[in-house]
Amino acid sequence: MTAAQSILSLRGVKKSFGALSIIQGVDLEVAQGSRHAVIGPNGAGKSTLFNLISGAFLPTEGEIRLQDRRISGLSPTVINRMGLSRSFQITNVFARQTVLDNVMMGILARHGIRFNLWRPVGRMRGIRDEAMALLDSVRLTHRSASIAGDLAYSELRALEIVMTLATDPAVVLLDEPTAGMSREETAYMVDLIRRLTEGRTLLMVEHDMDVVFGICDRVSVLVYGRILATGTPEEVRADRDVQTAYLGEGVV
Repeated sequence: MTAAQSILSLRGVKKSFGALSIIQGVDLEVAQGSRHAVIGPNGAGKSTLFNLISGAFLPTEGEIRLQDRRISGLSPTVINRMGLSRSFQITNVFARQTVLDNVMMGILARHGIRFNLWRPVGRMRGIRDEAMALLDSVRLTHRSASIAGDLAYSELRALEIVMTLATDPAVVLLDEPTAGMSREETAYMVDLIRRLTEGRTLLMVEHDMDVVFGICDRVSVLVYGRILATGTPEEVRADRDVQTAYLGEGVV
């Protein structure tokens, strides 16, 4: 894969916390329109890597580029406005606001408008309609007036993905979107992710390999802060080094 084909590129990225080195020189190319998973054992550095890409952490060394523009060192807000949006391993919604308000906040942020409950209704109608359309895509229109904190867990995860998409990103980062879900909820979420990321680039962290192999066309294996292998799901599954690294993990 050449850099010209990549929408997201990491080159020599390292992250240390004092003497503790977590990310030890990651090179990664994510192709535009691909569905790319990062897998690895607990403690491999997957969430740290996502924090570096989304701007929550500053790399100790290396460079991260989005659509050939350097984003390493920029704030999460600026990176989001440049076209990258992220969900979190733990649900991250405004629990005391309504479901509709949560989605509207994301849309307003895309337009550079601060959320204001007292903004004239006429000026907000288009934003509201767009938010309702997004909620309809995840079957949450009937919950639009509900307080977000009152949603069931699977509904919260669906809402968070909608909030991630509300800024209309080119690249979507999902951090363990099916964690804690039942088999039925997981199947629904897989279908949801597949539908909602159509035409976008997806980079996800996920422990459930059935989910990874059911959604993604590229997989990178992160072990001890380094990329061990990258390839198609079939190539990664058959990789001897990956099998050895995951011995006892039940991942491949």
